[in-house]
Amino acid sequence: MRLDVLAIAAHPDDVELTCGGTLLKMAEKGYRTGILDLTEGEMGTRGDRETRAREAALAAKLLKVSWRGNLGVPDSDVQPTRPHKLRLAMVIRERRPRTVILPYWEARHPDHYHASALGYEGCVLAGLKQLPLAGEPYRPFKILYATSFEGMAPSFVVDITKQYEQRRKAILAYRSQFRPAKSERKQRVYLAIDELDSRMALLARRNGDLIGVKYGEPFLQKELMQVEDVVELSVRSI
Repeated sequence: MRLDVLAIAAHPDDVELTCGGTLLKMAEKGYRTGILDLTEGEMGTRGDRETRAREAALAAKLLKVSWRGNLGVPDSDVQPTRPHKLRLAMVIRERRPRTVILPYWEARHPDHYHASALGYEGCVLAGLKQLPLAGEPYRPFKILYATSFEGMAPSFVVDITKQYEQRRKAILAYRSQFRPAKSERKQRVYLAIDELDSRMALLARRNGDLIGVKYGEPFLQKELMQVEDVVELSVRSI
């Protein structure tokens, strides 16, 4: 299956939290969307491989993605190593996405910023004709970076007001992470994910405000955007 949009992230639930609404919106427009989780999230304080896999499958269904895969990289050890890059390049050649969404290249969690480098370099390798790798050489047309966690000024914001509630359901599909049993909440280690659902709601409202809508998801691109029609530009100035 060829994809129009492929979101790549380190752990199951990362995509849902950063660009899930946008993936759902694209699917509703008729595009084929996909998610590639680099790890199974097995190092998380809560849950295990099997639980996270079930939750990821449910979240994918809620976001109407056409394909979801896992690269099998060890959790907490995401690195842009040659073997990982070649495996990712194979996925790019197989799925041939026009647009790839990666995590922003700066983050607190090493897996996140390494995932950004691994994703980008895998996309580059996928286009090398002389690379000893099965499949036809291919590179995505556009690479975008999801910036939700960083406070980075975005290149643009996607209106996800109509998709917000479904995105929230997809996030909360990860019950082991966001709806833990009371016994799991009694812990001495502070987990940032305990407040993540509420924080993501606040961020979505803030980013929506930037473009005059209720909820939004921000993205960064390294290239300038081309505009063909200055009369039809959205977002009111005054």
